[in-house]
Amino acid sequence: MYDFSIVGGGIIGLSTGMALTKRYPGAKIVMIEKENGWAHHQTGHNSGVIHSGIYYKPGSLKAEFARVGNAQMVRFCQEHGIDYDVCGKVIVATEPEELPLMDNLYNRGVQNGLNVVKISPEELNEIEPHVRGLGAIRVPSCGIADYKGVSRKFAQIIQEGGGDIRLDTKVENISEKADHVTIETNRGTIKSRFLINCAGLHSDRVAKMTGMNTGMKIVPFRGEYYELAPEKRYLVKHLIYPVPNPDFPFLGVHFTRMINGEVHAGPNAVLAFKREGYTKKDINVKDLFEVLTYPGFWKMAMPNMKEGMKEYVRSFSKQAFLHSLQRLIPELTEKDIIPTHAGVRAQALMQDGSMVDDFAIYSGENSMHICNAPSPAATASIQIGNAVVERISESSRILDQLA
Repeated sequence: MYDFSIVGGGIIGLSTGMALTKRYPGAKIVMIEKENGWAHHQTGHNSGVIHSGIYYKPGSLKAEFARVGNAQMVRFCQEHGIDYDVCGKVIVATEPEELPLMDNLYNRGVQNGLNVVKISPEELNEIEPHVRGLGAIRVPSCGIADYKGVSRKFAQIIQEGGGDIRLDTKVENISEKADHVTIETNRGTIKSRFLINCAGLHSDRVAKMTGMNTGMKIVPFRGEYYELAPEKRYLVKHLIYPVPNPDFPFLGVHFTRMINGEVHAGPNAVLAFKREGYTKKDINVKDLFEVLTYPGFWKMAMPNMKEGMKEYVRSFSKQAFLHSLQRLIPELTEKDIIPTHAGVRAQALMQDGSMVDDFAIYSGENSMHICNAPSPAATASIQIGNAVVERISESSRILDQLA
């Protein structure tokens, strides 16, 4: 019997495994991942940004974990020779009505303890000469990292600590008892004293297998990207973001320098017809039926219908996508952007249609469930793993057996 089983081999599951390995070096740990490698879904498809925490409500887990996690991630990359670059970010107001929103965002950054600076159009032009703006916030602590490389290093640390690795292992059923958890998989049965659910896009389903009622459902949103043609990469020197629309729950299309030198532009945000639906053709009838029959989805969708339709237009019209990008860099032309990868965000929705805005962690009798960990989860992954282990140490009887 294992002491801890972790379902999900994305960056959160792996960071939690690493934290357990360091906190309880004698513990027997097993990592369970249905794919044949690590960081296959959200982690492996994200933009690689090391976030600052400027967007998040002061006092929230996102705000605290992003600020602390930013420094932890940079330090981890330095210690282990993983590619990263603290290139900084500018958040740009392009219309007069965005200036007070920009001021509000600046104040939030200050409240969150960040080093943020308001800059004039002239100062913006000095550091980003191709960007048009009426003003901007400069966030020096933002950067980019190779999160797949980070995930592989987490896995290596777990293995070196004696952890068991189970790839190509899909969880089919879970039974949670008073003193252990039984996990039935396509490759046999696994028993452990405690289970940690880090299943990302499937975290609500794994929680339900244990009898946990979280009151939420994961709804997948696909984010589609273009990349700048190689000869146009010089147009972007930092991460470049618009001032977000406060009436829409996504950040808007932006420019991201990637760790391999590419510059990606996007994403939009459209409903994915499959939980792992990375293309328009990816459809899973069960996944789609769950969304369309979930009252919370419609309660969220109806007030956002106008903005949502704009996202779908951008999905099918390169010209419309380009027009959004030209708000920031007017000189871009259609031939300057090339379609590239897409990612899927696991967004937790409550029955009343409200989006779960913060990281959501639930405790069972012998289990813990991380059921909402969208961006900035990769940035905050080390801190999330530490926090999960701390919660287990405060509440679980398993530790009496490990002492």
